[in-house]
Amino acid sequence: MKHSTARHWIAALLMGWTVVACAQLPAVDPDKAKAVAADTPVIKSANGVLPESRANALLKKRWARNTLDLKAQAALEDAATGVPLIAGNTVKLLFDGPATMAEMMKAIAAAKNHINFETYIFDQDELGEKFADLLIQKQKQGVTVNVIYDSVGTIGVPQEFFDRMRQGGVRLIAYNPVNPAKVRGNGWKVNNRDHRKMLIVDGRVGFTGGINISDTYAKSSPFRSKSRPRDKDDVGWRDTHVKIEGPAVQAMQWLFIQHWTAQDAEDLREAEYFPNPIIAGDKVVRVLGSEPGGKFEIYKALLLAIQQAKKSIHITCAYFVPDDQTLQALIDAAKRGVDVKLVLPSVSDSGLVFHAGRAFYTPLLEAGVKIYELKLSVLHAKTVVIDGVWSTVGSTNIDTRSFLHNAEVNVIVMGDAFGLEMENAFREDLRNSNEMTLDAWKHRGFVVRAKEFMARFWDYWL
Repeated sequence: MKHSTARHWIAALLMGWTVVACAQLPAVDPDKAKAVAADTPVIKSANGVLPESRANALLKKRWARNTLDLKAQAALEDAATGVPLIAGNTVKLLFDGPATMAEMMKAIAAAKNHINFETYIFDQDELGEKFADLLIQKQKQGVTVNVIYDSVGTIGVPQEFFDRMRQGGVRLIAYNPVNPAKVRGNGWKVNNRDHRKMLIVDGRVGFTGGINISDTYAKSSPFRSKSRPRDKDDVGWRDTHVKIEGPAVQAMQWLFIQHWTAQDAEDLREAEYFPNPIIAGDKVVRVLGSEPGGKFEIYKALLLAIQQAKKSIHITCAYFVPDDQTLQALIDAAKRGVDVKLVLPSVSDSGLVFHAGRAFYTPLLEAGVKIYELKLSVLHAKTVVIDGVWSTVGSTNIDTRSFLHNAEVNVIVMGDAFGLEMENAFREDLRNSNEMTLDAWKHRGFVVRAKEFMARFWDYWL
């Protein structure tokens, strides 16, 4: 991705200058969560909180010996995160750039009242210009358009690109400016980044996942592509997004509005941000947003699910630099017989992250974790499916930066129907990957080992 290497280096340097003490992730103890968890999780719908009998019915499936008890897992997450489940949604998986951009632009074009858009990267390239043109067009049609973009994620983008949208009536916020002179009342917090990717249209349709606005997503990856790319220049990035309709979109809307107001920005213009919710489907989801210095909601939910897994843990992750607790949870799962498989990059836009992640291969492989590296295309997806019934898609990588210092958003989807879709996608990624065996890994060269060793010094900041 254009400017991506510079973004990683500049971010790391800034963070090294501005932070003295390292923050820490919380201990996640499933036994303590069980001690305070309710018997039945809270589930909200378009008509309010569901009665206990209805909530139980929605999470009734249980295979005690070989998969998660969804009801118990949901109650644990309630206790750990304080965020309720939301019923009555549709959740559509979107893979790679072209399909996702088409869906997002279609939704924007159909907007009648407002568009709230939040992104880490918003490049000034052919795709970025098309996206900006469409937002300006909708604003001129009387639709309220609000945009939050990260100031490090867009560090190589000329200010004129955003000024053109602003002159067209679009309201924009640069999240946590790099330039201290542009900081308003909330202080200079350059180490804290907005890594979310969210689009909310009319308060009824929401998109989130790993996809930024960049020409990198103008091409398809080999994943589910009708034609195989002839060379690397024809290959797009492999990523995953979701389109949500139903009451859960209101949870996404709250995350956006909270972020806008926390930046000490001007008030949002009036719009119908919270229309009466309607039941759109049968999916039960949990929308988790994390903040630097917050309650670590995404980290806690993910770690609890890994710790409770009985059958399988299938992770697809762009930047994999696990903290000690996550590393141990994966090792423990493999040792108790859980099928733990990781699909990780073989090429990356960040060499530091790539080699820092590979430094963890030896203990994982020795424990029985199976590791695969995706061929040809750059992997940018961040997805997990556990026991085929607990799934998450979002912006969060499995690294300390994502959990501690980034604002992120993930959607958890409960149930085997969506889990099957996730498993099918995971199996396809496996077919497009090479397995890294323990024997082959032990015989890697000195240069590779040296890169891993050096990258580990930076792993906290990556």
